[in-house]
Amino acid sequence: MLEEFLEKTRNAMCLGCNIFIEGNRTVTIEKCRRIEECSDVFISLISDNMIIRIWGSNLRASNYSTEGLVINGTVSQIEFAEKGTERR
Repeated sequence: MLEEFLEKTRNAMCLGCNIFIEGNRTVTIEKCRRIEECSDVFISLISDNMIIRIWGSNLRASNYSTEGLVINGTVSQIEFAEKGTERR
């Protein structure tokens, strides 16, 4: 019950993660907490209660700040997993 209340509060206050995808060239992720892995073909990051995995080619992470992260390159796949239920 408390978890449901906190989730509703987060949503009402817009505290969740926002992701903006511009074609297959740019992905902007707000409130990115940590980059776990980063190469030119794969980027894995933590944002709130989600793990976000991005595959592609010539991937570059830039503009990292407390507000978010911008990923440029050719994006071929994006995967979302809740923390604690992730698989590899």
